[in-house]
Amino acid sequence: MLVARKQLPLRPAGPDTVDALLAWYDAERRDLPWRVKGRKRPDAYRVWLSEIMLQQTTVKAVIPYFEKFVARWPSVADLAAAPLDDVLAMWAGLGYYSRARNLHRCAIAVMERPDGQFPKTEAELIELPGIGPYTAAAIAAIAFGAASTPVDGNIERVVSRLFAVTHPLPGAKREIKRLAATLTPAKRAGDHAQAMMDLGATVCTPKRPSCLMCPLQQDCHAHARGIQETLPRKGAKGERPVRYGTAFLVLREDGAVLLRKRPPAGLLGGMLEVPSTDWSDTLMPSDMAMAGAPVRTEWWPVPGGIVHTFTHFRLELQVVRAIVPPETPLTFWAEPDRCVWIARRDLHKAALPSVMRKVIAHALKEQ
Repeated sequence: MLVARKQLPLRPAGPDTVDALLAWYDAERRDLPWRVKGRKRPDAYRVWLSEIMLQQTTVKAVIPYFEKFVARWPSVADLAAAPLDDVLAMWAGLGYYSRARNLHRCAIAVMERPDGQFPKTEAELIELPGIGPYTAAAIAAIAFGAASTPVDGNIERVVSRLFAVTHPLPGAKREIKRLAATLTPAKRAGDHAQAMMDLGATVCTPKRPSCLMCPLQQDCHAHARGIQETLPRKGAKGERPVRYGTAFLVLREDGAVLLRKRPPAGLLGGMLEVPSTDWSDTLMPSDMAMAGAPVRTEWWPVPGGIVHTFTHFRLELQVVRAIVPPETPLTFWAEPDRCVWIARRDLHKAALPSVMRKVIAHALKEQ
C-alpha cells in the first residue's frame, strides 16, 4: 500500500530547485560526445544532430552513430553536400528513417540561409525540415542559451513527479509543459535542460527511481505522497494491428543479392528493401503472392518467418528464396528501374533498414 513519506517540509519548486539541480548537474553530468566541457557554447550542428538522432532512440544506441556521422561529415556544410543515399546508408539501423531524409533536407536548408548558419530562435528553428517544437526548444536552449523549455520523455517524467501531476498523458502534456517553463532559468537554460534530461535518465527513472539520490527530493510532491512510481500516468493504448507479406530473396549465382529502392515518401522512404508483396491486413494466398515474384524461377520457402514491430503496426513476413543465373530478367512486378544487384560482401554498407537485414539474415542463414 502506498503511504506518505516523512521528510523535511516541502518547499515550492522555484529558484532553489533550479540551483539544486544545476549544482547536481555540475557534479554528475553525463559525458556525452555532443556536449562541451566548462562554459563554452556548444556547436549547434552537433546539438542538432544529436537531438535528431535521440528522437525515439536511446543514448547508448546513438553514440556510435553520432561519432560516425561527425567523423565523416564534421559540419552542416559537409552533410548538406553528401548524397542522400550515403546518409541513409550511414543511418541504417537507427530506425525512423524519415529522420534521416529530413536531416539531409535540413542541412541543405541551413546552407541555403544567407549566413549558412542555424537560426537561433525557436520560431526560426521550427521552420526547418524535421525540427518540431521539442527539438527547436532544445537547440535554442543548449546551442544558443535561449530561455526555452524542451520537454522530452525524461523531463516530462521529472516534472510530472515534481508537481504530482496525476492527470494521465497525453492530456497532461500541456500542463506539464507549462509547469516545466516555470523552472526554466534566464541564465544557463541549456545546462538546466540537459540537467533535467540527465536526472530523468539516471535518477528519476521510470521504474524504481533513486529518490534518496535525487537533488529535488525535498521539492517533490509525488515523493511526499508516495506516488512517484505511478507517475506520469498514461491512458490505455490500443493493440498494434498486424500486417502480412511475402519477401523474395533473390541470390544470383555470382553472389549478388537483388534489392529494390523504396519510394522517397512514406515508411522507410528512399531505403533499400528485399522485394516483397504489399503489406496487407490479411495473409495473401500463396499463389497470388508468387504471381508478383521479381523473377520467374523455382522458389523455396524459408522455414519460419520475420516479425518486426514498427511504431503503429506489427509486421509478419514469410520469406522465399531463389538462386538464379546472372542473365535472369526481372519481371514487370519487380519494377526493374528501382532494382539493383549488390554483392553480399557489400550489404553491410547498403542503406538497408533493420527489418530488411532481418529478412536477409533469415533467408541466408542456411547458405
